[in-house]
Amino acid sequence: MDYSLVAAVAAVVREGSFERAAQALHVSASAVSQRVKLLEQRLGQVLVVRGQPCTATPAGSALCRHAEQVAMLEAELRRHVPALARDDESPARPTLRLAVNADSLATWFIAAAAAFCESEGALLDLRLEDQDHTAEQLRQGEVAAAVTALAAPVQGCRSVPLGRMRYLATASPAFVARHLAAGADAQALARAPCLTFNQKDRLQDQWLEAQFGAVPPPPRHWLPASQAFVDAALAGMGWGMNPAALVQGLVADGRLVELRPGRALHVALHWQHPRHAPPMLQRLTDAVVAAARAQLEPIDDNLEETSP
Repeated sequence: MDYSLVAAVAAVVREGSFERAAQALHVSASAVSQRVKLLEQRLGQVLVVRGQPCTATPAGSALCRHAEQVAMLEAELRRHVPALARDDESPARPTLRLAVNADSLATWFIAAAAAFCESEGALLDLRLEDQDHTAEQLRQGEVAAAVTALAAPVQGCRSVPLGRMRYLATASPAFVARHLAAGADAQALARAPCLTFNQKDRLQDQWLEAQFGAVPPPPRHWLPASQAFVDAALAGMGWGMNPAALVQGLVADGRLVELRPGRALHVALHWQHPRHAPPMLQRLTDAVVAAARAQLEPIDDNLEETSP
């Protein structure tokens, strides 16, 4: 296999366009286009869907995964044979694609990423997705590993418990006075605007169901960013489920209040990656587990990893 052709496909998919892929590979855009077309001709199928951005077909995704694994293996070889690194003035850095939920990224995951990148010659491509859906990206081969709420291992993967993220139903004092003056009961919350991350976010609904059972859906503001959630709550736009790590100081200061004190929602998180992971991915796993267990609440007293 001509890996310069495979690298061109991977770069186009990673960068989203032929022009940016050319810049990353230090060649012309026409050279990238020719390499992709040549590989498509040799394999007899389309690998890249041209668009804004460019995306991979299933066959193209398989090649991207292969390129990622080869890059990790080559980096591992340079780690053990330093002479190879000296002979290569600009060795290719492997880019690891990972699926992470926004609240983990806003609270504890950066510590894991920084610890890993400090000791590795690797780059990270973080894909934001709801924790209930990150495993699907792993299942489809779009990422090498994922932070997920799914405990059951994806086929061919290992599942390592990370801990529980605690969410608090919070709003500003002014919002509570305006919408929930008589109390945060089911009837009042059915009318009070809530904050929702995106169409996949069910945290607010899960909390309402845990408190009151089946209730009508409340009116919603859509805010696809963790910090925007906090800012919107502070501004009095609505109530929402915020990670305790982001808002417990604001609650202590009185700038936010819990709608029903002591009624937190806990989401158990797991880290899933292929069972036969290269050493580099295992070292990333070690960094992720260490950072998560330092900042998240334990799921139980015996955090054992599971595998199919």
